[in-house]
Amino acid sequence: MKKYEVLNVKCGGCAGTLKSKLKDEFGDVDVDLEVMPRVITIYKDDIDEDRLREALKALGYPMVDEDMNFIEGVGAKAKSFVSCAIGKANN
Repeated sequence: MKKYEVLNVKCGGCAGTLKSKLKDEFGDVDVDLEVMPRVITIYKDDIDEDRLREALKALGYPMVDEDMNFIEGVGAKAKSFVSCAIGKANN
């Protein structure tokens, strides 16, 4: 089990997207919506953290220690709005 702090997670829709999109590759994922920054917990032992970073960024939820310029940060926020909407629609 490992915990990661991520950005742009706002609600249950975001959490739903993270759980569904990461499940196949990373197993079960919990999202703690009670803390800031948000924390995801992954229960798989052998996590390719570089691949996890890529997957999170692609969804718009980069890790808090991700080094992004202004444009990348704005792009991540935009992606997170789309991911959030998809998560809400699928719930």
